[in-house]
Amino acid sequence: MGNIKKKGKNGDTVPRGKPKSGRIWKNTKTKFSLNVKTKGLKNSLEKKEIFRKEMQAVKELSRSIKAARQEEKEKRKERRRENLKRQEENRKKSEIVQVISNTSKIKKMRKKQLRNIEKRDTSKVM
Repeated sequence: MGNIKKKGKNGDTVPRGKPKSGRIWKNTKTKFSLNVKTKGLKNSLEKKEIFRKEMQAVKELSRSIKAARQEEKEKRKERRRENLKRQEENRKKSEIVQVISNTSKIKKMRKKQLRNIEKRDTSKVM
């Protein structure tokens, strides 16, 4: 067991020495570099060109779809902004405004009433 043998490149067995840890009963771990790697099937130049063109077409299609989605999203955002702006303008138009010309009335008001008071520019309304 202490003399575990491994195969070399030519297939002949190479004797292994005693491990540094002294545990001769343990098997050596195989590393990834010892695994045989295959190059795989080779495609012809024409097939590569066809594949490349197909991939470009797919990427272009996905880009156009993403651009359309982004444009739709921007349109919805813009429409939402316009609606909010219109709502705010309508709310301001429909406000009931009471001008307080006598400031002594403000001094007589209770805290609750003072909380409801808001300053507005009434030059546009009147």
